[in-house]
Amino acid sequence: MTLNTCALRAILLCFLVLGTPAIAQSLPADIDPQSLSRMPPVSRSDMNTDGQAIYDKVAGANLTTAMQGPGGVSLHMPKVAQAMDILNQYLRYDSVIGRRYIEVAILVTAREFDQQYEWTFHEKTALKEGAPQLTVDAIKHNGPLASLDAKDALIIRYGREVMRDHHLSATTWAEAETRFTRQGALEIAAIMGDYALAAMLLHAVDQRLPAGMEPLLPEKKQD
Repeated sequence: MTLNTCALRAILLCFLVLGTPAIAQSLPADIDPQSLSRMPPVSRSDMNTDGQAIYDKVAGANLTTAMQGPGGVSLHMPKVAQAMDILNQYLRYDSVIGRRYIEVAILVTAREFDQQYEWTFHEKTALKEGAPQLTVDAIKHNGPLASLDAKDALIIRYGREVMRDHHLSATTWAEAETRFTRQGALEIAAIMGDYALAAMLLHAVDQRLPAGMEPLLPEKKQD
């Protein structure tokens, strides 16, 4: 039994050691194999006391692997990471519009920026929070809104107007105030702005998905 266990561990070790170069070779030369982006992982030990406190808040004091995604990228700018974390904690979890509609707003932003990492990490969350598959598909495939839940359709229309036309119509604003309150109407824009920032950072560093994770965002269909 002991020999079998040792043999299994040896095989696993060989797999890990031999597998690492293969993963690295499949990535572009400028992509770090740990962070899966153009930025290497942030080392907590290289940060000053203030930076380490921010690292512990953003990444968690017990993190043992490289942090990927917006958090990992932002830690290269500790004060930015701190501000982003404070903003994101409220807008993602506690905005007055509610968790389902927060996730719909995030998906709209990910779609408008064609941000694969952002979309793939949020699609299942949106469904879990109660967004119907019909809504997710309408965002994903740039589809019509007529058959959707009225609030879902409103947020999608809001995002398309702001990010495509760079203008929000009086009609859309008034409906957002009615359905989500005045604060909520403004927080829709804040959520989209928060995730637009994340999308731009992810595009800038060419963030890749973890190995084995299926990309869920197809190329955008044109009208």
